[in-house]
Amino acid sequence: MPHDTAPLPVHAARIEEQLRTRLNPSRLEVTDESAAHAGHAGANAQGFGSHFRVRIASPAFAGKSRVACHRLVYDALQNFIDDGLHALAIEIMKTT
Repeated sequence: MPHDTAPLPVHAARIEEQLRTRLNPSRLEVTDESAAHAGHAGANAQGFGSHFRVRIASPAFAGKSRVACHRLVYDALQNFIDDGLHALAIEIMKTT
């Protein structure tokens, strides 16, 4: 039976923790950009937890195309997407 409650906002710290666990990044920055999207489609009333930018470098990306790297990030965060993460900007960085 469907429910009428909105999904709970996602928190940057939870995204960061999950990416660290799943992809063991050498560099990682997670920024909540939701406030800049207030009033846009997918934004929530809280002003956070719907739009994120992830800058990440990981040994898991070695030898993979940019699309394959993005897929790894999306797969690692699927539960957050299911919980209401509306937009995810991904920047793949070179490992250092």
